[in-house]
Amino acid sequence: MAARNTVLRYGSVAMTLHWLIALLLIANICVGLYMGDLPRDDPNKFVLFQYHKSIGLTVLLLSLIRLGWRLINPVPPLPRGMSPMMRFLAHTSHFVLYFVIIAIPLSGWLMVSASSIGLGTPWFGLFNVPDAPFLSSLPRALKHPYHEAFETVHVYLAWATIALIPLHILAALYHQFLRRDDVLKRMIPGTDVSNPA
Repeated sequence: MAARNTVLRYGSVAMTLHWLIALLLIANICVGLYMGDLPRDDPNKFVLFQYHKSIGLTVLLLSLIRLGWRLINPVPPLPRGMSPMMRFLAHTSHFVLYFVIIAIPLSGWLMVSASSIGLGTPWFGLFNVPDAPFLSSLPRALKHPYHEAFETVHVYLAWATIALIPLHILAALYHQFLRRDDVLKRMIPGTDVSNPA
């Protein structure tokens, strides 16, 4: 399979990034929901929080790579038979998904950077990811409003993504089983894509 996208399908780079980000994002949402329900004094909460931050920063890095790859590597066109409204919805949903996969971890990193506790982010225990300097250098008393604001953004974006993921999956299944236009197959390795756009 080619690394670059073709007219018929996504290449191996886009597919790998898509599925890896999807798995990490879903895993991190599950971790976030689980640790949010743990009491503050639960010893597992701190460990889970560190994993949550590490996974989130990984999603951020992979999402920026994916966005860069998409900008230099055009995606396969939408099927010809799609109505203008369906095309608009498809483009809008992809824009929103790209936005959230970058904005959720970015807001999390900014939230941690504005924390008055001052805990670093050890990326899976291997090295410390630096905080955003313009936030970490603020006096402790000034950090709190920023921390609260980024936390609110982070939580709302996470809940929005919890709603968006099933819609994205349903849209892919709609293309596969009702429209039968190979849109889903274009993102699955090893599938035969025969319907040109």
